[in-house]
Amino acid sequence: MHGFSFIFIINIVCWNINKYVYNISSNYSMINILIVGIGGFLGAVARYIVAGWFIQRWSMGFPTGTFVINVSGSFLIGLLMTLFTERLTVNPQWRLLLVTGFLGAYTTFSTFEHETGVLVSDGRFILAALNVIGSVCAGFIAMRLGEAIARMQ
Repeated sequence: MHGFSFIFIINIVCWNINKYVYNISSNYSMINILIVGIGGFLGAVARYIVAGWFIQRWSMGFPTGTFVINVSGSFLIGLLMTLFTERLTVNPQWRLLLVTGFLGAYTTFSTFEHETGVLVSDGRFILAALNVIGSVCAGFIAMRLGEAIARMQ
């Protein structure tokens, strides 16, 4: 009986959310919300695994995991957005899944800010500056590289 009650409540909540969202805009359907959520779940898990792997191997006081996540996320957003807008005709839900959901959870700007703040608080100004300059420059270069690869014939 408890399983039925839980499913019943979830269905009512989803119906009410869907009704509310449809009143805002027809672009927000329950399926699109679920697609973004699934992408976000997968992106968050990927971030946890990739960042943890790099931290275990190459941390040495520098936020290597976050750096790698931000640069690879920048590359992927450049690649995917260029493919989706210039090269491929795909269902818009792929963008919701991969860009809004997955990359939205995968990239770590807030963590980047926090880790840089910790480096500054610890008096490690050179590492903090390297993190800021390196993340921004390498991220921008990676994003442009992703765009270039997506445009290759």
